[in-house]
Amino acid sequence: MKVTRIGGPTVLVEWEGWRILTDPTFDPPGRTYSFGFGTTSTKTAGPAVALEDLGRIDAVLLSHHQHADNLDDAGAEVLGRAATVLTTRAGAKAITHPDIRGLAAGESTTLQAPGRPALRVTATPGRHGAPLTRPIVGPAVGFALTREGAERPGLWMTGDTVLYGALRAAVTGMRPDVMLVHVGAVKFPISGPLAYTMNARDAVELIGLVQPGVAVPAHVEGWSHFSEQEEAAARIFDAAEPPVRDRVRWAPLGEAVDLG
Repeated sequence: MKVTRIGGPTVLVEWEGWRILTDPTFDPPGRTYSFGFGTTSTKTAGPAVALEDLGRIDAVLLSHHQHADNLDDAGAEVLGRAATVLTTRAGAKAITHPDIRGLAAGESTTLQAPGRPALRVTATPGRHGAPLTRPIVGPAVGFALTREGAERPGLWMTGDTVLYGALRAAVTGMRPDVMLVHVGAVKFPISGPLAYTMNARDAVELIGLVQPGVAVPAHVEGWSHFSEQEEAAARIFDAAEPPVRDRVRWAPLGEAVDLG
């Protein structure tokens, strides 16, 4: 499996002939976006891979559609190029696409294409903020992808979520080959200390529960509302006890990294 971190939550995964893109964000930097209820964020870095250089996309894993740091305007163009889009039930209702599939946590669907192994995709729980914030922030999910005939996932993308009980219960002992872990500790001045995604300490705990072969951090730079950016997160991962510390592997922006 190869992964290319493009920026923010956007990662290109090349696996067994499949080309899978997560949470596409391709707008240039400098624009400030509204996230509702008086919250805003500025995009501070552009994509490390240009839209015209992206190539074929077989499927998009869209953890949620309602926030520009997971689906911006140029990123929405990518959805039209993709053969299949997997997202939340709400996202499937809001986005027009010939093959868009909305999943709630625990629901599954199968990706199939000639000459490639079938991939079973199961949505995992996500809560994009503190308890009772879902009516404000909306739903979000992660995705676990399992190759046909395999006993455990080859890939798990956490999506934008905090660390909470239902997530712990669903993924403890999952042991995917590769885990894409969204961090960044999203915060806004209007809601003070409340975080809307995990920080690196949360991710360390989650990695310890999940036991992936490799954990690749994402959603950790490129936006002003990420209160814990890459350098700060890296210090925490570096200070973690083994085996968690040894499982974390950073993918340099724009570089295809072969994870085996």
